[in-house]
Amino acid sequence: MELDKIKYVYFLGIGGIGMSALARYFNAMGKSVSGYDKTPTALTSELIAEGIDIHFEDDMNLVKAEIKNAGAERVMIVYTPAVPANHSELNYFRNNNYNIKKRAEVLGLITKSTKTIGVAGTHGKTTTSSLIAHILKVANLDPSAFLGGITQNYNTNLLLSKSLASNGGVGEKSLVVVEADEYDRSFLTLFPDMAVITSVDADHLDIYGDKKYMEESYSLFAKQVRSKLVVKKSIEKTIDSGKQLVTYSVNDTTANYYAQNVIIKHAAYHYEVVTPAGVFKNMTLGLPGLHNVENSIAAVAIACLMNISEDNIRKALQTFKGVRRRFDYQIKTDKLVFIDDYAHHPEELKACINSVKEMYPSKKITGIFQPHLYSRTRDFADDFAKSLDLLDECILMEIYPARELPIEGVTSKMLLDKMKINDKMICQKNDLVDTVSNCHPEVLLTLGAGDIDTFVQPLKNRLLAQNKISV
Repeated sequence: MELDKIKYVYFLGIGGIGMSALARYFNAMGKSVSGYDKTPTALTSELIAEGIDIHFEDDMNLVKAEIKNAGAERVMIVYTPAVPANHSELNYFRNNNYNIKKRAEVLGLITKSTKTIGVAGTHGKTTTSSLIAHILKVANLDPSAFLGGITQNYNTNLLLSKSLASNGGVGEKSLVVVEADEYDRSFLTLFPDMAVITSVDADHLDIYGDKKYMEESYSLFAKQVRSKLVVKKSIEKTIDSGKQLVTYSVNDTTANYYAQNVIIKHAAYHYEVVTPAGVFKNMTLGLPGLHNVENSIAAVAIACLMNISEDNIRKALQTFKGVRRRFDYQIKTDKLVFIDDYAHHPEELKACINSVKEMYPSKKITGIFQPHLYSRTRDFADDFAKSLDLLDECILMEIYPARELPIEGVTSKMLLDKMKINDKMICQKNDLVDTVSNCHPEVLLTLGAGDIDTFVQPLKNRLLAQNKISV
């Protein structure tokens, strides 16, 4: 498919974080962009404000007439696997022989002739890729980036190089950072010049069936990397790439890149990074959690391999503000702290909660968790319970189904029964704000990848009023 011959791009699931970045890209390239999503969100409102037509009912009558009349060769349909197989719009396009692509396939088309840096891994992709893009920006390398979260520095999930508009799209000299998503083996459509693999913890077993097959897919992705591959030291032996790996770690001194003399001061991490070329001193990262220090070391490794100066790397780490919904402070006062985080896997929950406990050791930690997917809840129920037991108080919401139908016996009550802490409950959406208000939290966490983010602002408003805090 030649993208320059496509005039109309239609998205099924346009409100997804990865899909919306592509929608913004094609909109910037002058294509006619429109789409469908199941529910309105803050992100779909932003897209509409940017001139993109979006509707929220599965109805071909709401699809622009130009798309139906243009001829299939001038239209590209981009869909997410979260769209159900019986979706009437998707089936119309299939039955009428439209060009239909998954999001990852389109990313592959866009980046096939660019210098691409891919970031893969069960956890840490978004923070690491966003930080790499920020380092490249600070070093004036003019990157584009397709990210899985809204960067706080740039308030977007899409960075466009200054030369992009004049070229009509990314070209052979373009530098592009992309997240390489393992879901549905999507990352196998990418052939990056350089890549990072942050972790290979079991996930998406509804697709892979077994962790072994997921690891095999990561090895296949690794073999598609054209040049340098940076991997976390602890997974070095898991990745069969056929190439010499560059390794990193937060504390393993046998890695090529690692941290030393790590201290916390004024809610920021201060440390040194040991590199093959020497020790980078006086590095500062304002993001909480040792896992984010480790993510930063992966980004430093990529930067060093690209010959970016130590001063630019130091400046970028110091000025990086993080990603929306990744340890995202909503309220930060002596009286009350409220943090929103996307954590939806047991390892992510453990990392987030432990980081909070490290920063607020004498405070009561209250967590609201919305499990994401019946299959993930079933597959990791014991691990979820252990991670949530790290909280002082846990409020469980019902499972967010996303693309799945219910599985008999898999409920939030099942998860609650496995937990050992005393202060635990299940709360319905309609009661959530009142329930949290009555708990009088000291440190509150909202955790999950479903629609829990739609409760962040109502919770914030109530807690500000209740505690007489002005912002």
